[in-house]
Amino acid sequence: MDLQAIWFFLWGLLWAIFFMTSGFDFGIGTLLPFIGKTDEEKRTMIASLGPLWHGNQVWLITAGGVTFAAFPLVYAVMFSTLYSALMLVLFTLILRGVAIEFRSQQNDPRWKRIWEICIFIGSFAPALLFGVAFANIFKGIPFDADGIYHGNLLTLLNPYGLLGGVLFVMLFLQHGALWLSIKTTGTVQQRAAAVGQKAWPVLVAVAVIFLAASWYATDLYANYLNHPALFLVIALAVAGLLAARLFMAGQSWIKAWAASAVTIVSCTFYGVIGLFPSLFPSSLDSAFNLTARNASSSPLTLKIMLVVVIVFVPIVLIYQIWAFKLFGSKVAAADLAHEEGAY
Repeated sequence: MDLQAIWFFLWGLLWAIFFMTSGFDFGIGTLLPFIGKTDEEKRTMIASLGPLWHGNQVWLITAGGVTFAAFPLVYAVMFSTLYSALMLVLFTLILRGVAIEFRSQQNDPRWKRIWEICIFIGSFAPALLFGVAFANIFKGIPFDADGIYHGNLLTLLNPYGLLGGVLFVMLFLQHGALWLSIKTTGTVQQRAAAVGQKAWPVLVAVAVIFLAASWYATDLYANYLNHPALFLVIALAVAGLLAARLFMAGQSWIKAWAASAVTIVSCTFYGVIGLFPSLFPSSLDSAFNLTARNASSSPLTLKIMLVVVIVFVPIVLIYQIWAFKLFGSKVAAADLAHEEGAY
C-alpha cells in the first residue's frame, strides 16, 4: 500500500472516529427539548456529556488538519465549493458550545430557554449538514478543472444529499439516546430508551433507502463489485444495527451503544471505500476528480506526517478511552449540586 492510499485510509478513519464520538453529542442536543421536560432533566442530559464533548471535537480538527496537510488541493477546492455549508456547520458548532456554557449562567427560565434552543440548533444542524455534505461528495460536486464551483447552497440540497442528512441525523439521534440510557436513571433513562427503540426501525428504513439510492446516484458500488470481499463492510453495518436492537431489547445499553458505534464507523467506511481513490469527485467530468494520487502532498510530507500520526493518535485515543472510563458513571441528582454539573 502506497503513502497516498495509507493517508486516504487515515483520512476516512479520523472522520469515522469523529462521527462515532461526537455523534452522541449531536443526538443528545437534538433530543434535549423532547426528553427533558424539567430543568433538572435538561441539566442531567447536558451533564451526561460531561467534559467529553470538548474532547470529541479534537477529531474534527484532526480530520480537517489531515485534509489540509495530506491533500491540500482537496482542502482548497472543498472549502471553496462547500463554503456555505461548512461555514454553517462552523457557526452552529460555535453556537452549541457557547450555549452549553452559557445556559447555567443565570437562573432565569427565559435565559435558559434561549440557550436550550441554541443547543438544539447547534446539534441538529451540524448532523444534518455533515450528512448533506458527505452525500454530495459521494454523488459528486459540480466543479470544473480550475476548481470553480458551478452551483450554490441549494444545489447541495438535492434529494440524495438531503437523504444523507436524514441518515446522519437518525444515526446520531439513536447514538445519543443510547448514551443517555447508559448515563442517566429514572424518567430520563426511560424516555431515552423508548426513543432509541422507536428510532431503530426508522433508521433501518432510511439506511436501506440510502443504500438503494446510492446505486443510482453514485458510483460507490464500483469498488465493491470489483472486490466483493468489501461487501463485508456493509454486512458489518447491518450486523451493528441488528446487534443494537438485540441489546436494546435486553437493556444492555453499553453493548447497544457499542453496536451503534460500529454502525456509524462502518457507514463512514462504506462511503470512503466506495470513493477510493477519489476524495472529491466532480459531477461535471470524472477528469476533474481530485484523488489520493493527484491531490496529495509530497512523499516527504506524507512520511513525516505518518510518523507524527503513529506517535500521537494512539496517545489521544488512550487519553479519550481513559476519559470515557473516568466519567463513565451515571449522572445522579447529587452531581448536579456541584458547580461543574450545574448546567
